[in-house]
Amino acid sequence: MRYVRNLNSINKNDVEIAGGKGASLGELINSNIEVPGGFVILSNAFEEFIKETDTTIEIDSELDSINLKDINSINRASERINFAIVSKDIPKKIKDEIIKSYNQLKSKYVAVRSSATSEDGANSAWAGQLDTYLNTSKENLIMNIKRCWASLFTPRALIYRLEKKLKKEKISVAVVIQKMIDSSESGVAFSVHPITKDKNQLVIEACFGLGDAIVSGEIIPDSYVLNKSDWRILDININNKVKGLFKEKNGENKWKQLKKKGGNQVLTKKEIVVLGKLVKMIEEHYKFPVDIEWAKRKDKFYILQSRPITTLLD
Repeated sequence: MRYVRNLNSINKNDVEIAGGKGASLGELINSNIEVPGGFVILSNAFEEFIKETDTTIEIDSELDSINLKDINSINRASERINFAIVSKDIPKKIKDEIIKSYNQLKSKYVAVRSSATSEDGANSAWAGQLDTYLNTSKENLIMNIKRCWASLFTPRALIYRLEKKLKKEKISVAVVIQKMIDSSESGVAFSVHPITKDKNQLVIEACFGLGDAIVSGEIIPDSYVLNKSDWRILDININNKVKGLFKEKNGENKWKQLKKKGGNQVLTKKEIVVLGKLVKMIEEHYKFPVDIEWAKRKDKFYILQSRPITTLLD
């Protein structure tokens, strides 16, 4: 039984084993979209882990104890499941395969991203529910993988699972490991205007440094609106980005004050159009509206994630 597969051997049909994030990234790579190289720890690794460590009974027991009207019961269950997962050792056969694949990447730092197997579907989008760990080194790789597994049971994820009546459904989690892009600029983009729902407009949000600055809500990014039919830039909104998240030499992420640079426009007009065309290409490939996470390093754009905008799916 294999527990790991390279991203380039995965496509959109592999959600059950690679999760929504892993399947989407593999699909993009095989469509010649620039995506950081990496591999996926398949969902069967998590399932084998909880089986061999006898964690399944603990998880089921805690899920049964939850009262949705009592936040304390949700927090208690989450803490106990988290401890049950991160405190146990990953079986050697799984760990050896992970370390071998990590060594083959030849990248000191990697991004470790959770990828739920029911993720990013039209009826249950797990986007934002599960954890990501940037600038992960070999020393904390295994722990961060277990933390990603455990993030399937954070209070927020548990509430989502129970509110969507998914308690009895099988929900597993894969983990995507990718070369870390030490981005100078990064952000998100929407192939359809997320506010007006205008399908002929595309919106890009941009910040300096790592994109977690936007995801965390710590800064207000620049935003650019494009017309998808002729690539006219309809609006440029430059915000004062007081700080950015950057990687230190020791691999830690650190907030830095941007001072005057924070008031600068992040992407040039040419770059806005280049990225816009890339987003439209992804939308046309999937044939549905998408939101993506992107990063830029040395004048090159990388796609870190692509998922459907579920509120716009019929």
